Amino acid sequence: MAMEKELMKNLTKKPITLRYPSEKATPVEGIRAKVAWDIEKCIGCGLCPQVCPSKAIELTGKGSEAEITYYLDRCLFCGECVDICPTKTIKTTSEFELAFTSRKETTIYYKRSTISPDSTEESH
Repeated sequence: MAMEKELMKNLTKKPITLRYPSEKATPVEGIRAKVAWDIEKCIGCGLCPQVCPSKAIELTGKGSEAEITYYLDRCLFCGECVDICPTKTIKTTSEFELAFTSRKETTIYYKRSTISPDSTEESH
């Protein structure tokens, strides 16, 4: 009898689950998701690759000529790189749906732009 009561009670409620992908979940405040660099502000100090526990960050070059390779498939989304950055160049985004069809898409290159500061992110 208890099961029938529970069934009748739940028939009138809206489902908790979403009809993904047509319905998207809104990210919660403070979510640890994909990180992004403003490469033009990066001073190339090398702290982010040092604190990354999964070696998801590679720094090529030094100082103002440094470039970043970010391996999204290795990232633990711990936020250590965001916390350690002295210039607040690294920010956590709200992008948490990170499914890709090939592994190449999970590597993001942040190269210094000599033409325009708007095109700082290239995905391969």
